Amino acid sequence: MKYNFDKLTNRRGVHSLKWDCAEGELPMWVADMDFETAPCIMEAVNARAQRGIFGYTVVGEEWYSSICNWWSRRHSWNIQKEWLIFCTGIVPAITSMVKRLSEVGDDVVLLTPVYDIFFHSVENTGRHVLESPLVYSNGVYSIDFADLAQKLSRPNASLMILCNPHNPVGRIWSADELKKIGDLCIENGVTVISDEIHCDITTPGVSYVPFASLGQKYAQNCAVCLSATKAFNIAGLQCAAVAVPNARLRAKVERGLNSDEVAEPNCFAAIATAAAFNGGEDWLNELNAYIAANRQEAATYISRNIPSLKLVRGEACYLLWIDCSAVTNDAQNLADHIRKSTGLWITAGNQYRGNGARFLRLNAACPRQRLKDGLERLKEGVQTFCK
Repeated sequence: MKYNFDKLTNRRGVHSLKWDCAEGELPMWVADMDFETAPCIMEAVNARAQRGIFGYTVVGEEWYSSICNWWSRRHSWNIQKEWLIFCTGIVPAITSMVKRLSEVGDDVVLLTPVYDIFFHSVENTGRHVLESPLVYSNGVYSIDFADLAQKLSRPNASLMILCNPHNPVGRIWSADELKKIGDLCIENGVTVISDEIHCDITTPGVSYVPFASLGQKYAQNCAVCLSATKAFNIAGLQCAAVAVPNARLRAKVERGLNSDEVAEPNCFAAIATAAAFNGGEDWLNELNAYIAANRQEAATYISRNIPSLKLVRGEACYLLWIDCSAVTNDAQNLADHIRKSTGLWITAGNQYRGNGARFLRLNAACPRQRLKDGLERLKEGVQTFCK
């Protein structure tokens, strides 16, 4: 490989959210990677830093063109420049859109288990989460379309937040599945917010389908959240975009993002995004191959050494979704025990609702040596929990 993903970079002492933990603990919870970002991004940021002045900044043309070119080339979706709105992150964008595209007391439909911050974005703004639980069978998740249709037809349902690909279960929704979702939403007057932040972390040879690429009628009923932050490990630079093809919908979204003061870049945000999409493709391809090998390493280790756990097959994300139902139906108790007894810090699935209380989430985006350490601690923690 051209890039060294085995490098054990020390992340302590820099106020890292992930690594601000006790000495001897191994954090494999929050969704950022333990890999240094692509060299082209570091070069762009360093070059900007050398100017020595960090004043107010605007979004340059290269930000727009890099996003449009990337999605056209890599995902066969032709984004128009005027659809794009800069924002400081997908979470603040979703919260802002929930406030602008629904009313207090409305129902917002989610396929669960799903990223827990969605619940906060809905409930902290006075709306109600309406869960449509995914079906889990033979190690694979699928959508219960009969249940989804019933939930979307509720009189107060105004929004659906879609996770595409789906965090934490690792599913890439097919075009047929997305069209069924889109048709149900259109039929019931429900607007789709599609969070596609994990779209570039996929198994080599597998690609996701952008929701808005399915056709004009779907594009006109959605706002799509995009970012380089997950794929290129630059979340701390606070850079994301919302693509809204519908002009009237876009005006509401843009007004909300500006009113909430989350539509202005810091001096590194836009240039890092442009550098990633203009020059980071080879790095990303190698990263995806490395993460796929990590996933296989974990699958083999768990199968051989922790047979009471089952790794859910995933096509996207670097987050392993591990079925622990043979050990406990309260993953929080197990995760707490594992951290206390071994120092391994992973996420209990309880917070993702749905059937998440039967699962653990482990971040496998790290050097293989660190992954092996985590798997050994996982084994030890499960064994002592069962005694």
